[in-house]
Amino acid sequence: MSRRTNESLVQLDLNNPVFQENWLSLEKSERERVTNTLSKIRQLTWEQLYKDSGLKWEKISSVKPALGIDAIYSLRITQARRATAYREGSFIRFLTIASDHDATYGKK
Repeated sequence: MSRRTNESLVQLDLNNPVFQENWLSLEKSERERVTNTLSKIRQLTWEQLYKDSGLKWEKISSVKPALGIDAIYSLRITQARRATAYREGSFIRFLTIASDHDATYGKK
């Protein structure tokens, strides 16, 4: 990953049907918190996203990524929930919003 790529703003890919179902099935207040976090992420560079202590971007070692994906990561999408995603170029491609913290890491 070049330095220049890490300095570009993060672009969002919200097109995964599982992510959309998870997001849209949340209660309104929780859905709004997800939207606020997504708005925040859009304003960050990749370097800022990696270092943001509120988002807590972490590699998930317990989940084997699909072919063509280097690694799956989790990040705090709300106070109570984490999302899974992966990076592809300048895009963060969201996969899921877990119903609880442990589910993000494949423990349930």
